Amino acid sequence: MAAKRRTEQVEETRAKLIGAARRAFAEKGYSAASMDELTAEAGLTRGALYHNFGDKKGLLQAVIDQIDAEILAQMRAAGQQFESKWHVFLAEAITYIEMSLEPEVQRIMLLDGPAVLGDPSQWPNQTACLRTTADMLDNLIAEGTVKPMDTEAAAHLINGAALNAALWIAASREPVAALPRAVDAFRVLMSGLLVNPSVAAH
Repeated sequence: MAAKRRTEQVEETRAKLIGAARRAFAEKGYSAASMDELTAEAGLTRGALYHNFGDKKGLLQAVIDQIDAEILAQMRAAGQQFESKWHVFLAEAITYIEMSLEPEVQRIMLLDGPAVLGDPSQWPNQTACLRTTADMLDNLIAEGTVKPMDTEAAAHLINGAALNAALWIAASREPVAALPRAVDAFRVLMSGLLVNPSVAAH
């Protein structure tokens, strides 16, 4: 029981720090967010931050992981509205691009994240995302919807297109105007994968 309680305390501490950091990063940006202020807001010490996350960059990664999990849930929900595997695939990718309009996603994941943590395509969560995309392509090829191709290579290209669309929208002077342009272009690119392009219209 004592070990379980300790685990719960660790999780509670981590959740408090991630919550405070997420608010601070969203409101002030990563560089302006004060570690002293956010640990005080969470009712914890800087020592707790370093113990749980190593440093401020580790805390940013944890916040991004949390946001990423929320985006994944939104993508899955969007995909569940469709029956065909192709439309599920397309809806999930477009939902990812659309999330670039969310202020937290924009500032924390798409602007500060790459500036602090480097190329998003190299982040740990991308490996699982690429594998999922490749698996979906394998299924679509097997059912005859998508042309036969190297699915690992195609997964890198598709995920790269969606990620770069999101980065472009986030950095745009008019993100709301940029979104439909990006989605339309993405749809055209994706239709090139289809054996029968008329499927894209249904």
